[in-house]
Amino acid sequence: MTRHLLIAVAFFFAASLAAPRAGQAQTFKVEKFDIKGQGGTDYVTVEAATGRVFVSRGDHMMVVEGATGKVLGDIPDTPGVHGAGIATKAGHGFTTNGGDMTVTMFDLKTLAVIKRIMVGPGLDGIMYDEPDDKIILTRHSRPIGTVTALDPKTGDILGTAELEDDGPEGAAADGKGHLFVNNENKNTIQVVDMKTWKATASWPLAPCEGPTGIAYDKATNRIFSGCKSTSVVVDASTGKIVATIPNGTRVDALAWDPPKKLIYIPNGGEGNVTVVHQDSPDKYTVVATVATFPGAKTITVDPMTHNVYLFQPERGPAPPPPSDAPPPAAGGGRGGRGPQGPIVASWFIVIKQ
Repeated sequence: MTRHLLIAVAFFFAASLAAPRAGQAQTFKVEKFDIKGQGGTDYVTVEAATGRVFVSRGDHMMVVEGATGKVLGDIPDTPGVHGAGIATKAGHGFTTNGGDMTVTMFDLKTLAVIKRIMVGPGLDGIMYDEPDDKIILTRHSRPIGTVTALDPKTGDILGTAELEDDGPEGAAADGKGHLFVNNENKNTIQVVDMKTWKATASWPLAPCEGPTGIAYDKATNRIFSGCKSTSVVVDASTGKIVATIPNGTRVDALAWDPPKKLIYIPNGGEGNVTVVHQDSPDKYTVVATVATFPGAKTITVDPMTHNVYLFQPERGPAPPPPSDAPPPAAGGGRGGRGPQGPIVASWFIVIKQ
């Protein structure tokens, strides 16, 4: 071989080692910050334009600088808050307050509350549907679950669709007039027509159980549904399951990073995150299992920095019951967990590549 050919071969070999291959194991760095404060938690949401992360804390919403864990502000008086929807273009944010059936609309620059919107019972999940420019709310309303859309500029209610399950969780839109909603109890995805606000299809998700988090990939027309133990990939045109993904338990969200083609599934039961690479529309490979913190089950990813965020309070031992207290009921306390101890740390968790 000539000297120039040897150099070219060596360069190609080095480049092939450096370039990530489909399904190749990847390494991630985890940082944890104690952001203090009281209150439990549900969803976390990142604003990609600023890198701020909105962290629900029971009756208030903390705003954190994603890269450093620095607390930037707080939105008070959000009783039973579940999550935030961020409409950067409109300059407004929204929180779902399950405690009083309202949505708080606030200014993204100042965090000042603009108004409270009475929506109705069962408020839970929330997302900003960028292609359709709508704030989407999923509601555990009784006797039937519903999904509601708000105008991000005014906060006006634009439409509500009835679902087949009283436990709707995550929602994702395809930008073509379809909204996909996970039904946790029925183990289905329902398709909602966003013009008529009627459910037009119901797709069974077996072997998925308890679907919660959801994301849509425009490039491949695929839906990712996060489930207990086995998550699924669905063809958004037909409802057919094209792939399954092994993961852990107590999954309550899912994050999708399109530029990196990575899915992040938070496993609260195991205290880790399953990271999955999209090798092709119908092929998916687990590339890492990243340790986080027990109980951390919701997640968000910044598509600009590719940082991934979770949050979970750490609690001390539960106080002993009074000597004259009756025995605990079968199944324990709220959520079957029994009495909870005081919060001793509030872990804001950052996963970086």
